[in-house]
Amino acid sequence: MVKQTRKSKPLGVVVNLEHASGKSPSLDALVALTSDDLKDANALIIRTMDSPVALIPQLAGHIIAAGGKRLRPMLTLAASRMCGYKGTRHVGLAACVEFIHTATLLHDDVVDESDLRRGLETANAIWGNQASVLVGDFLFSRAFELMVADGSLPVLKVLSKASSVIAEGEVLQLTTNNNTETSETAYLEVIQSKTAKLFSAACRIGALVADRPRVEEEALQTYGMNLGITFQLIDDVLDYSANQAALGKTVGDDFREGKITLPVILAYRRGGDAERRFWRRTLEDLDQNDGDLADAIEIMTRHDTIEDSIERARHYGAIARDAMGIFKDCPEKQALIDAIDFCINRAH
Repeated sequence: MVKQTRKSKPLGVVVNLEHASGKSPSLDALVALTSDDLKDANALIIRTMDSPVALIPQLAGHIIAAGGKRLRPMLTLAASRMCGYKGTRHVGLAACVEFIHTATLLHDDVVDESDLRRGLETANAIWGNQASVLVGDFLFSRAFELMVADGSLPVLKVLSKASSVIAEGEVLQLTTNNNTETSETAYLEVIQSKTAKLFSAACRIGALVADRPRVEEEALQTYGMNLGITFQLIDDVLDYSANQAALGKTVGDDFREGKITLPVILAYRRGGDAERRFWRRTLEDLDQNDGDLADAIEIMTRHDTIEDSIERARHYGAIARDAMGIFKDCPEKQALIDAIDFCINRAH
């Protein structure tokens, strides 16, 4: 039975994500190695999102300024350099990747009716849904202009396919939201499409611009896909973790929206009838009361679904790490491997 007491309820599961050495992995090496190229990419982003329609750069600038660590464009920049590329095409493509990512964030916040992103008001909360959707469309268009300017049909094929798959993932997620019968397979299909596909494309084009053999292109594709899955699995874990407070987010957003993520899927499968009734009430019917989030976390803790979800992330992280084995040792390769541990061990 689900406990009804409201005393001493945890705000979230405190997950130990520290590295075995005691030092928390970081993106410091990746940031340092790509800093000059990333400055050029950011300058290009600012120029490219300009428009005589004042609301467009205003709204686009808001979400780009509120963005994260620019992980996706850094993957493109580092992968290109690791593959021996010496030119400047990777800068425009990194900007393109960031535009695709930013456009999807704008659309996501509208679909999810989100009011906050990284502790700041979302664009739709400030300017409304219509403006957010249309500016998201504008950024997608700018991304395709950058693809065309690059002039490579293979690159265009990879990035345009990623854009369509991301959109498919958004629609697919609508079929899993509020559905407690969602399978782990269906959940993985959603995160592969919504999140991991862009990670994969961002890495793969690094080999394309450097004109590397197909085996290296496919290795980077595999690395990026599994890194993206790892990233999203941990993101979904953090929604039920006290550690998430350090990310500038609110614990339990996914729960309140009725999103079906791996910790929920595992808890539903492992629980008894009373617990399944709880999940159907709170996530399918969205009939939620004070204390329900704490009860949800308590059920997950009882069935070890948080820890097991982290283990899934480590599994995909190991696949990503293995994919890097064909590349010669260099600072960029090590930085990309470090990014795997960072995604698993994120605590800030």
